[in-house]
Amino acid sequence: MMHRIIRDHLEQVLAGPGSAPEHPAGRHLVECEECRDAVAGMRAQAAMLRQWRPADAEMEPRPGFYARVLERIESQTPISVFTLFFDSAFGRRIAMASLALALLLGVYVISSEQMAEPQLANVDTVPQVTLVSDQVSDMPQDFPGVLNDYRQPRLVTNAPDQDAVLVNLVTYREQ
Repeated sequence: MMHRIIRDHLEQVLAGPGSAPEHPAGRHLVECEECRDAVAGMRAQAAMLRQWRPADAEMEPRPGFYARVLERIESQTPISVFTLFFDSAFGRRIAMASLALALLLGVYVISSEQMAEPQLANVDTVPQVTLVSDQVSDMPQDFPGVLNDYRQPRLVTNAPDQDAVLVNLVTYREQ
């Protein structure tokens, strides 16, 4: 097991300057045989690794290497369910059928709106409204109690109560 001083300065020791006797790690190597043997083993391994490396030759892959790698990556991608629709004739047929259906529905909606005649409000169906002030006898009995306040003008109509209330609100705003 290496001592702490050698572990702290291991790179300098293996490179050479840390082995000098003036350096604290170098002095320890002179005194400790176990650390000296460990450093010698590391230097031997480094020398063997340098032998395997070709001398000053730059490593380049063979021509077409990158193309083969990309092709292999693309072939190993997981197949999605959506590729059935996007990459097949079946998917194109479904897309065309959906487009045709949407087009037909759009034509139907537009043509049905153009054929329908607009219905105008019939003037005869508007109820007759008479504004009467301070006449209690003409008031129908089915009006709400709020309308029975005699200080405000009264509405008498042949329409249901809801229409009378609406007309009353309109005339109230006009005052």
